[in-house]
Amino acid sequence: MAAKFKEYFDLMLKDHKEIFENFKDIHDHYTMEPAKYQKQFNDYGKEILEIVQDYENRLCGKSEGSGFGRYTVQLSDKFRAEVKKYIPKINSIGLQPA
Repeated sequence: MAAKFKEYFDLMLKDHKEIFENFKDIHDHYTMEPAKYQKQFNDYGKEILEIVQDYENRLCGKSEGSGFGRYTVQLSDKFRAEVKKYIPKINSIGLQPA
């Protein structure tokens, strides 16, 4: 049985397979030529961030309400780390083109 954060990460990719596959392609182009692809990366990345936030909220929502605040932060960090492995440049979404 996979860890809960991994289950939610896998579910997120499965539920939004086409969106993540398309963004992965844009991400790869962006990695090679950031200035050229920044606008497209930001435009598509906005939706990716919304999806990631939604699944992170689903994962952590029940824990917060039951008094497991410290555990929730760790769960969130693990989920975000898994996302970052898949989309290494996720923190660059929203940067302004140079």
